[in-house]
Amino acid sequence: MEELDQKLNQSFGGKVVRKDLTKLVKGNAIVPTYVLEYLLGQYCATDDEETINQGVETVKNIISKHFVHRDEAQIIKSTIREKGSHRIIDKVSVKLNDRRDRYEASFANLGLKQIPISDGIIKEHQKLLSSGVWCILTLAYFPSDERDHIPWLIETLKPIQISNVDVREFKEERAKFSKEEWIDLLMQSIGLNPSEFTLRTKLLQLIRLIPFVENNYNLIELGPKGTGKSHIYSELSPHGILISGGEVSKAKLFVNNSTGDIGLVGYWDVVAYDEFAGKTKRSDRGLVDIMKNYMANKSFSRGTEVYGASASMVFVGNTDHSVAYMLKHSDLFDALPKDYYDSAFLDRIHAYIPGWEIQKLRNEMFTSNYGFIVDYLAEILRDLRREDRTHEYTQYFELSDSITTRDKTSIAKTFSGMAKIIYPSVEMKEEEAKELLDLAIESRKRVKQQLQKMDETFEGVDFSYTIKSSGKKVEIETLEILDFGETLIKEKKTNSEESKEIPADKEGESGKLELEPKQKIIRDNQSGISYENLFGAYLIGASEIKLMDPYIRMLHQLRNFMEFIKLLVDNKNPETEIKVHLVTTCDEEYLENNQDAFKNMALSVESMGIILTYEFDDFIHDRYIEMDNGWKIILGRGLDIWQRTGGWFDINEYVQEKRLCKSCEVTFIKNQKQ
Repeated sequence: MEELDQKLNQSFGGKVVRKDLTKLVKGNAIVPTYVLEYLLGQYCATDDEETINQGVETVKNIISKHFVHRDEAQIIKSTIREKGSHRIIDKVSVKLNDRRDRYEASFANLGLKQIPISDGIIKEHQKLLSSGVWCILTLAYFPSDERDHIPWLIETLKPIQISNVDVREFKEERAKFSKEEWIDLLMQSIGLNPSEFTLRTKLLQLIRLIPFVENNYNLIELGPKGTGKSHIYSELSPHGILISGGEVSKAKLFVNNSTGDIGLVGYWDVVAYDEFAGKTKRSDRGLVDIMKNYMANKSFSRGTEVYGASASMVFVGNTDHSVAYMLKHSDLFDALPKDYYDSAFLDRIHAYIPGWEIQKLRNEMFTSNYGFIVDYLAEILRDLRREDRTHEYTQYFELSDSITTRDKTSIAKTFSGMAKIIYPSVEMKEEEAKELLDLAIESRKRVKQQLQKMDETFEGVDFSYTIKSSGKKVEIETLEILDFGETLIKEKKTNSEESKEIPADKEGESGKLELEPKQKIIRDNQSGISYENLFGAYLIGASEIKLMDPYIRMLHQLRNFMEFIKLLVDNKNPETEIKVHLVTTCDEEYLENNQDAFKNMALSVESMGIILTYEFDDFIHDRYIEMDNGWKIILGRGLDIWQRTGGWFDINEYVQEKRLCKSCEVTFIKNQKQ
C-alpha cells in the first residue's frame, strides 16, 4: 500500500474506501457513486484485504437482490407479492395529494406511483418532496377486496446518506497531512489519480466542490466534451442534483404558483444544469429574470410571497469552438442559449472554470487508491457551509480599490470555498493564501473580461492586489490571455502599469534581434510554448553546448532531448558543427536502454553536424544549458516542461505549441566567463 493510503487509513479508518471497488460492484446498475460507496463504506471501509473481498461480495449480493433495475421491475413486484415484503433500493420522490390529503410516493425504477407514505417519514426526510432521493426501504404487499385499495405499503424508509459526521475530528486529522498530501487525498476521493494532474489542474478540479461547501455560490464551466464536467454533481453528493438545462422551469426550480410547492432550490444544496450550452436551445425569459434576482439576492418571489434559499447554482456545457477562435471572433460565453447570453445574468457568476484546460479523461487518470467515502466527504462539506472565511485573505492582502463590490464578493467566496476544502483547520501561510487568491481573482476576471466584450457599459477593472508584508503589487492575468495574446481581448484597462519583469528581447537599430537577460515564468496549463520560441534565439552562434539535466531517461524525456537536438539542426548552418555534451543521471533500471539510446542518437545526428557526447552523474541537481556564445539558460524543470500527451494519436505529441506546460521558471543570464 502506498504511504498516503496507509496514512489515510490510520487517520480516517472506517471512512475511506478503495476507489476501484465501485467498478467491481456496480455491474449494470445505473446508480450514483455515493450510493455504492455508502454500501462499501459499511462493509469495505478497511485496508484488510480479506475483509475487503468479503465486503465486496456482500455489496454485490445486496445490489443484485435489492437494487431495482427497470427491466426487472415486474420480477421485483412479484417477489414482494410472494414474500409479503421485500427490501429494495430505488429512487423515491413524494408529492402531496391535496384531494385525498395524503403524501404519495413514486418509484423511479420500480414504476409504482401514488403509493401512500406516512407523514412521519416526510417530516424526517423533507427532501423526498423534491425530484427524488435514493433510499433503502422495505416495501410490503397487502391485497384486499376493498374498492380503490392500494396493496403496496412502505414499512420503513432510509435515505442513502450518512446521518452524522464529526467535523471536529475531521479537522484534527487534517492537521496531520501536508498541503500536497491533502490535495492528492481529495483528488483520490473524487476518483482521480493525482499523479496524472498538475497542481493547477488539481485546483481546477477542486473548484467544482465549492458549491457544496459555500452557500449561494454561482459557478460556470464551459469546455470540450469528455472532461467530467457534470460527474461531480451527479455522483458525489446526495445534497446535489443534476438536471438537464432544457428541463428547467420556474415551477420546478423555484415555486409552483398553482400548488405553492417549493422547487429544487428549497431542498438541494447544489442545483447543477447539465448541457447548459447551445445557442438554439429555447429558454423562458421570465425564468432568467427570477434566476438573476435569486443569484444576486439569495431570494425569489412568485405571486406575493418572497422566499429565501441557500442553493448554489452550477452551469456546465460544451463549447462549440476553440478558445483562440472564441477570443478573436466572439467571447467565452459564445455557446450559451440566447436568453442566458445576458450580461446582467452572467455578472452574477462568481467563477468561470476554463474547461478547455482540463484534459479529457483517460483510463490512467482514474485512481485505484484510497479516498474518502464520497458520502462522508459530502456531509463534511455540507457542515462546512456554516462557516464564513470570506475575509480571511485580508490578513495578508489588500485588493485594488477599482475592484467592484460584486467582483470582491465573487473573489472572496471562491477564496473561502477553496480554504474550507484544502485548509479546513490548518492556518494558511501567506504563500498558500496567495495561491488561492490568485486562482479566485483569475476565475472572476475571466467572467469580467468577457462581459466587457459583450457590453461596453462594463468598465475596465484593475484586478490586482497588494501584499501587506512587502508592499508589492501583484497583477493577475487569465491564462488564455497569456496563451493567445491581449490583442484578442478588447479590454479597457485602468491603472495598468508596465511589467516589472527583467526586460524582454528587443530589436536594435539594425533590425537584428538583441538578446537581453530576462526571466520567463511559465504557468501550469499554459500552451503556445516551444523550445524555439522559448530559447531558440539564444542558441544561435553557439558551437559548444553543455546541457545539464538529471532527468533524461524516460521515453518522453528522451523525445524532448531529440527535439532539442532537432532545434539545433534547424537553426545551424549546414557547414558548421556543434558539440553537445549531455550530463544526466540514470537509475539502474534505465541504464542499459539509455546507453543504447544515446549511442544511437549520437550516430543519427553525426551526419548533420552535431557531435553528441554524454555522461552519467548521479549527484547533479541543477538544470541548465551553457553555451560558448556567452549565454546560460537556467531551466527550472530542465527540458521536461510539458504535461503528458495522449500518445501517438494525439496531435500534441507532434506539435510542441499545443502541449500544456508544467509550471516553471526559465532564466537567461550572461555567462560571466565570457
